[in-house]
Amino acid sequence: MIFSRTGLLAVSVMALAASGCQSSRISSLDTQPAPLVPAPTGQVTSGQLPPPVAPGTADPSQFPAAPGGGTQVAGLPPASGGPAGNGPAITAGSVAGVWNASVGGQTCRVATPQTKFGQGYRAGPLRCPSPIDAVKSWSVAGSQLTLYDENGSPLARLSSSGPEKFSGQTESGVPVSLSR
Repeated sequence: MIFSRTGLLAVSVMALAASGCQSSRISSLDTQPAPLVPAPTGQVTSGQLPPPVAPGTADPSQFPAAPGGGTQVAGLPPASGGPAGNGPAITAGSVAGVWNASVGGQTCRVATPQTKFGQGYRAGPLRCPSPIDAVKSWSVAGSQLTLYDENGSPLARLSSSGPEKFSGQTESGVPVSLSR
């Protein structure tokens, strides 16, 4: 009886294997997709590039004059009502919540709960670009909102620029705004 079970099992496995070889499904795997039509291309030109120039050795006369008639805008004192902090005083309660942030043209969100931490309160950037992705805490002083990194160093300073809106820049000069 044991021989018949083993024999039956062997015959069944061989029949299954043979039927798999006869399937029409496998033959469809051997077909190649139709070739793609090449995209038209424009003219390609070639030429020699000028040799590289070491930094600081370029002839300044090759560059156009700077706009603004020579006034260094970065050296001017901030205008009133701007990011200098001349607006109305803000409170931690008015800042607490989740903000839509714009960092150098990229958008993300920043959570500002009222949980004590570091220089003021804990902060959580949500998929923000650098340097705002390093924000760990925030504080308010007068009309200025300051965002700090994990070492307590300021990353950005912002001032109220309207109801539910703050504008300013990072320490490296990248424009930042928060709005709800």
